[in-house]
Amino acid sequence: MSAPRSSPPTQAQLDRYAELFTQSLTLRHFGARMSFPEGRKVVVELPEVQPHHRGGLGSSAINGGVLAALFDIAIGCTPALRDTTRRCATVQLSMSFERPVTGDRFHVEAVIDNGGASTLFASAKIIDAEGRVCARCQGVVRVSNQQWASGESPATN
Repeated sequence: MSAPRSSPPTQAQLDRYAELFTQSLTLRHFGARMSFPEGRKVVVELPEVQPHHRGGLGSSAINGGVLAALFDIAIGCTPALRDTTRRCATVQLSMSFERPVTGDRFHVEAVIDNGGASTLFASAKIIDAEGRVCARCQGVVRVSNQQWASGESPATN
């Protein structure tokens, strides 16, 4: 078991984490990309909505299951803003869908609101191509003292 880092990760470490996670089977399946702009937030972008992402409300809106999955990924990766090497897992999500997400692209932004060494409280929002907030999420993430199996990120494939 390794001790938590005492200083926040560098932008280079965050970029590497995002690169590995973007290459993971999960994000490749969605066609999404992850980034950590200025080391202050997690951004999960879906730059090209595919037909299988649609179906919400019996329309061409993005399906709520897709939105929930991307919320989970974004909230679940907020601990990387403090330490990219520690294992973590989302333990609670609460979502509100305020308007249908339409268009050909959108992104999720997540930040840490509060927390200690082993539990973080985070919030996220889904923003459509026009810059409108369409959904909001609050979550709780459990952070372990153990490192990821890869040593760099949860992405193992």
